Amino acid sequence: MSSDAGNGTVVCVTGASGYIASWLVKLLLLRGYTVNATVRDLNDPKKVEHLLKLEGAKERLQLFKANLLEEGSFDSAIEGCEGVFHTASPCIFNVKDPQIELIDPAVKGTLNILKSCAKSPSLKRVILTSSMATVVHNGMPLTPDVVVDETWFSKEDFCKASELWPSYELSKTLAEDAAWKFVRENNIDMVVINPGVVLGPLLQPSLNQTSSLILTLLNGAQKLSNACVGWIHVKDAVNAHIKAFEISSASGRCCVVESVAYYSDIVKITHELFPTLPLPEKLVEEESLLPQFQVSKEKAMTLGIQFIPLDVSVKETVESLKEKNLLNP
Repeated sequence: MSSDAGNGTVVCVTGASGYIASWLVKLLLLRGYTVNATVRDLNDPKKVEHLLKLEGAKERLQLFKANLLEEGSFDSAIEGCEGVFHTASPCIFNVKDPQIELIDPAVKGTLNILKSCAKSPSLKRVILTSSMATVVHNGMPLTPDVVVDETWFSKEDFCKASELWPSYELSKTLAEDAAWKFVRENNIDMVVINPGVVLGPLLQPSLNQTSSLILTLLNGAQKLSNACVGWIHVKDAVNAHIKAFEISSASGRCCVVESVAYYSDIVKITHELFPTLPLPEKLVEEESLLPQFQVSKEKAMTLGIQFIPLDVSVKETVESLKEKNLLNP
């Protein structure tokens, strides 16, 4: 149901065709916002068609072409906006050249967007989509009784030494660090959202990286490292972004994780919900991967996040993949 919370307020969403961003555009439109959404290619139906079909899009959605590596290309999309939701950043786990494919777009892209924000007198707040990858990778011991919170920061040297998606962790860590430095020097109000691995239905037609990961599990992969990570439903992650803009007292960083669980737990939940799927019997154990830990929900709850349970997130992800004919029969 539509709400007039946004009341026509103009906001910008970068990388709008992405998984989190598509939901962000959808929920902002439903709340009555006017949305300037940036995409790399306005002529690619896979990037824009699902956005143009959203409720409220005809009246309050405008698409802009912009490229992370082109300074100034976000100026027109951000001009006149009160809020900027910067979600655009490559999320790729297998890369040939981490610097070109991940680090440059993440770091330079974030700075290019913040430079555009610095030029906009209407801007009130930036909401940056970061990741739990910028929180937990610092070498501090993780055990089931350790509670990770917003005061934890991943360290560049630890990310470089780590073997678990090191390039992605590093790109997000460097981008968030660069963003904090820039906003302090330029007096920009910014709140950072640090979601875990995001689950839930897909709005965009193509697979995103986390859904691809789940799909690999569900299509019967016998070998997948049994990592332990934080998980969150896409709606909770997106609502945290919106509330971080709407609640004037919101500040700093906010971890958004409903559960910390192993990939094998995801397989187990899926098996219970969908017993006919050909799921892997056992996942490869790797000692270097993160052990079980906890993530504080305190800050997220101040934003009013209720937290959708992990089994519901898994169920809706699988149903969405089935609906899009992405699961093997």
